[in-house]
Amino acid sequence: MQAVAWVFVWRAWRHFYELKFLAAGFGAIAVGLLLMLVRGAEPAALAIVLHNTVIKLGLVLLAEGLARFLGQPRYTWIGVSLLVFQIVVWSAAVVIDPDNLAIRIHSSTVFTVIMMSVMCLGLARDRTQPPLLRWITIGLLAEYMAASFLQSVIEYRLPAEFDSGPILADRNAWYLLQGTLFLIALFACLLFMVSARLSTDLRKNHDALLREVEERRRLESRLSASLEAERALRDEQADFMRVVSHEFRTPLAIIRNAADMIGLVGDRSPDATRERLSGIGEALNRLFSLIDRFMADDRENGFQPEPLQLGSLIGDVRLHFEMTARGERLQFIMEDETVSFDADPDMLATVIINLIDNALKYSPDDLPIRIATWAEHGFVVIQVQDRGIGIPGAELSKIGRRFFRASNAKASTGTGLGLYSARKLLAYHGGTLQLLPNDEGGTTAIVRLPSSGEVSSAELPEETTA
Repeated sequence: MQAVAWVFVWRAWRHFYELKFLAAGFGAIAVGLLLMLVRGAEPAALAIVLHNTVIKLGLVLLAEGLARFLGQPRYTWIGVSLLVFQIVVWSAAVVIDPDNLAIRIHSSTVFTVIMMSVMCLGLARDRTQPPLLRWITIGLLAEYMAASFLQSVIEYRLPAEFDSGPILADRNAWYLLQGTLFLIALFACLLFMVSARLSTDLRKNHDALLREVEERRRLESRLSASLEAERALRDEQADFMRVVSHEFRTPLAIIRNAADMIGLVGDRSPDATRERLSGIGEALNRLFSLIDRFMADDRENGFQPEPLQLGSLIGDVRLHFEMTARGERLQFIMEDETVSFDADPDMLATVIINLIDNALKYSPDDLPIRIATWAEHGFVVIQVQDRGIGIPGAELSKIGRRFFRASNAKASTGTGLGLYSARKLLAYHGGTLQLLPNDEGGTTAIVRLPSSGEVSSAELPEETTA
């Protein structure tokens, strides 16, 4: 029953791998005792040696399991050596003088005293179990050692014709009595040790859980403070954008009024001057529109797409550069001007103008800029190609980050926001911007836009963007 109980204990708490040795020890003792009880009155010599060796093996396993359970040094070699000693001595005894039990009893006493001493040493060194429980178990082991030693003394001093004491005269009865009492007490002590270990682990886990809860609370408090700070920063940024937008309106309004006053000259102004004034008005209208939608009102619905033809968009871009006297270097190539798609004209025109401005800025004055457009597999492609200074290969992946400028562009003025804002504006359309180096020098900027307003950014073809 003890062996069965320890098997269930081991199965219930497998994370205490040491328990399997204790269960195996009780199992071996149970098997050995069962074999002794069912053997006949005249057992064979091999049966005597085997049955007692199985019981001694159980004791070795109990010592090994206790040392592992307590985390103490294991003296496995001592147990193995004693088992070999037991087998040799008992085998010689039953062969040479089978009627002489004294030598077998004395060898069993030596075996028991040494193994129990090893177990007592581990318990004395241990600090994981309650002191009272450890000393009770040590006392139990000492009692069993004393009983075994007493049995040897009695066997040595008892006359051969003594038969008045049935318990003392019957060696097997004496052996079973003291062994049963010892195993019952040891069984209880080991169960209390497992219970103490479980209680200790439960307290440790509880304390660890409390520490984790406290740490989570501190992290939550810090996160809440961080969110509050971020919210305050966003509110401050929004207020700043409103102030900046208001300050932008004043000089822009002055420029518009000055352009209107110059336009009142009428026929006396040359055609070139009227075209320049028209370009100024168009640029002011686009800038006012962007300010109203993304700065002043601080709204998320600043994206206002409408049906748009590719030819009309490129025509507005061409007009912008012609009015600023920079259109002579631009070469526009359109396969089909009637390609239609949904887009915000102000946003998209700003993107293309930024790309062409970059191409003009970083290219020699005598080299043209090529702008090509075409439709391709449900997308509208706009390509701006220059033969300027290009982008260093090691920095290609960083281009487009906010305020980042290539190392070879530091000599020119700029803030590093042009490509960043272009990508942001393209994101409203579900479009992408790809930058590629040219074989002959310079950079090619490729804009891809879905030709249908229903195409989302998740449906865009995969490509490496820089």
